[in-house]
Amino acid sequence: MATLQCRVVSAREELYSGEISMLIATGTEGEIGVLPGHTPLITLLKPGSMRVQTPDGAEEVIYVSGGVLEVQPKMVTVLADTAMRASNLDESKIIEARRQAEQMLVNQSDTVQTNAALASLAESVAQLQTIRKYKNRV
Repeated sequence: MATLQCRVVSAREELYSGEISMLIATGTEGEIGVLPGHTPLITLLKPGSMRVQTPDGAEEVIYVSGGVLEVQPKMVTVLADTAMRASNLDESKIIEARRQAEQMLVNQSDTVQTNAALASLAESVAQLQTIRKYKNRV
């Protein structure tokens, strides 16, 4: 089976390093699947889940808050703003963050607060979607 090397790193840590058979992520233009032999590219990532499949068929789900995906002939690199394994996401904290973001939108007083609330809301929704995808796979 053909494989390629993969590294998933954030500003805080390296979340994955090793061989993969497939990677699926959400780019700015939609979902992208990367298999061995994929044409080289660089794309921005949107907040959401990313799935890494190892050669033995195991799959790891990772939440990324955004970043860059680079595909080279034998290497895939993900440089994420923030990244966390789906198994480490705390659903109750995310639901509380979503509630606070919604409350900020109700109490908005200027454009800066509105943008911050919308960004926080989008991130919490993406994290909840990641948790749901992870739970469906476990």
